[in-house]
Amino acid sequence: MNLYDLFIKPYETYTNLQIFLEGFATVLGIMSVFFSIKKNIWVYPTGIVSTIIYVYLLFIAGLLGDCMINVYYSVMSVYGWILWNKNSEDQIHVEVSWAKKKEWMMAAILFILSIFLVMIIYYYKPYIDNHFSTENIEFGFYHLDWANWLDVFTTSIFLVGMWLMAKRRIESWFFWILGDLISIPMYIYKGYGITSVQYLVFTMMAILGYVSWKKSFKEKQRVQL
Repeated sequence: MNLYDLFIKPYETYTNLQIFLEGFATVLGIMSVFFSIKKNIWVYPTGIVSTIIYVYLLFIAGLLGDCMINVYYSVMSVYGWILWNKNSEDQIHVEVSWAKKKEWMMAAILFILSIFLVMIIYYYKPYIDNHFSTENIEFGFYHLDWANWLDVFTTSIFLVGMWLMAKRRIESWFFWILGDLISIPMYIYKGYGITSVQYLVFTMMAILGYVSWKKSFKEKQRVQL
């Protein structure tokens, strides 16, 4: 498979509006990660608009299971926005720290619950894709390919990352880096070449985010001493 097949051919059947929206959502997604590196609350408004656009794109593409997962991301982003707003002195920036043992236990519970939630969505995906009609459909996991199974895993990784970021924990970047790396080949396979490039950029930015947050925490500790 060459670069044309990976990045151009899938878009031959897309409308100009779809291509524009995916590109716009990609730019907003990159802006969202940039704001998160800067510990700036604008991470959430930009991220929410990006995920809402993907909800629309995935819906019209008939990928309703993936669409519902992005609705899930959007709700988690609203939760994070509320928490950051409550913990920001200037209503823009926040302080960060390392996760506590209790938070790691909560993160593990969220990961397991997310696995079950996404698997339930995929179990009923034939029903969802058939416009909520049971006619000529069969429930189960028979329709899943390797990208779908990866999606179950990455969705749970991103949920934990989003939760830890909402709590302003430095470890959130570990989950973003892992999830972004897995998403690159997954979105190429799904025919979203622009989005796969976005996740490549996300990976590099997430590494910078981890370094930045860790440095910020160390500087704060020195000031307090």
